Amino acid sequence: MKEVRVRFAPSPTGALHIGGVRTALYNYLLAKKYNGTMILRIEDTDQNRFVPGAEDYIIRSLEWVGIKIDEGVGVGGPHAPYRQSERKEIYAKYAQQLIDSGHAYYAFDTEEELEAMRERLKAAGVTVQQYNSITRMEMRNSLTLDADEVKRLIDSGTPYVIRLKVPRKEEVRLNDLIRGWVMVHSSQIDDKVLMKSDGMPTYHLANVVDDYLMKISHVIRGEEWLPSAPLHVLLYKFLGWEKEMPQFAHLPLLLKPDGNGKLSKRDADRLGFPIFPLTWKDPESGEVAVGYKENGYLPEALINFLALLGWNPGTEKEIFSIDELIAEFSLERINKAGARFDIQKAQWFNQHYLRQKPVEELADILLDSLSREGVDCSREKALKIAELMRDRVTFPQDFWELGKYFFRAPTSYDESVVSKRWNADAARVFTAYRDAIADVATFDAASAKSTLETVTASAGLGVGKVMPALRLVITGTGGGPDLMAIMETIGKEEVRSRIDHALKTLQVKVS
Repeated sequence: MKEVRVRFAPSPTGALHIGGVRTALYNYLLAKKYNGTMILRIEDTDQNRFVPGAEDYIIRSLEWVGIKIDEGVGVGGPHAPYRQSERKEIYAKYAQQLIDSGHAYYAFDTEEELEAMRERLKAAGVTVQQYNSITRMEMRNSLTLDADEVKRLIDSGTPYVIRLKVPRKEEVRLNDLIRGWVMVHSSQIDDKVLMKSDGMPTYHLANVVDDYLMKISHVIRGEEWLPSAPLHVLLYKFLGWEKEMPQFAHLPLLLKPDGNGKLSKRDADRLGFPIFPLTWKDPESGEVAVGYKENGYLPEALINFLALLGWNPGTEKEIFSIDELIAEFSLERINKAGARFDIQKAQWFNQHYLRQKPVEELADILLDSLSREGVDCSREKALKIAELMRDRVTFPQDFWELGKYFFRAPTSYDESVVSKRWNADAARVFTAYRDAIADVATFDAASAKSTLETVTASAGLGVGKVMPALRLVITGTGGGPDLMAIMETIGKEEVRSRIDHALKTLQVKVS
């Protein structure tokens, strides 16, 4: 295999979609597998859609998920510049080469003339109204005008575009690494604009020229670009670069969770999950979309989740480190069919990776949350709480959100538990238990439990009969980690205080 050189080439038209992150990931995995080069190129030829801050957002997003760029924007390299807007002169040279070889032509049609052409075709019952090998001969271009008129128009500053001259009867073939052979008849391809009237290239010309000059070996991109691929094949042929043409791999779509249609931001918003890796504030509307990072997803969990959205390792294995993904990744195992975006699976991955972290790191996460909340806590206590909560959290913020009762007495109680578990027997036992633990010298989980067993036995009740109500008294909820360990962590006096408060607050329930 020749040197693997891949590129991720987003347009700075807004936040980076999670599907774009997957595309970048697959490029990165292939490059690293073969000790190749990962390039970041910014395709900003459409200046009308340029959004301030989008390029920086793309770079920060890739950094956060751990996709390291070897060459390109922000890094530099032998093929700089890597922003297409800074490469205009390069594209002009190749556009002229195509004109000189008879594979492209000047078109001077106005918007009104183009619209009139479309209306004529529509009236004639033509399903697709396009500028092609037939209609171009009715239009105002260098194929229908004489050379002197073409020169006069150009010299006078008349706006023009450069269009590709697509052959009328030719079969264009492309061997896609994921989809196999793709064949399109040239009659289905229109004479795409290669250079716009402002002197900027379109995606098609810039993309092919850059991939050739940057020695790209594999073009791994979304399925939505598959219809453009035959056009790009023609460009490689007309420019004399057929032997250097990269291998293509068009990735399957990311589908809505129900599998019906392409995943969009609207779907994500409606279903309550992020669509962008980092929080994005639209500079025009001011709308804020919270990202995966800010929602509490770990980059390693997101990477593992995205890798399996379209790629199949061929085994039942689901948990992969980045090094394992690099070792096992192959384009041949990418599916053709769209991949259903299952956010519950993403949460499962996050839960796994969070729980695997050392308790010291989990304690740091908790302490950070407490600092923001203005809550004091010793590191020793944070370590205890992190260990107790480890198997009950999905996101880092859950240590605080689900474990507030370690620091604050409940101000309300779960009504479903109150109605089922709070009664006169519970109140009587807890009154005796509050008094009994006052004399316990060393209050820990073991002594808390043995004292409770003694008190309940004296009342003629089993521990299991009152345990749910005691959890309600201490935490305000009906679930959580080991209750005796919770009581050890918050301390004897806090336990007694919470029992007192519950007896007063819930007194009416036992009358």
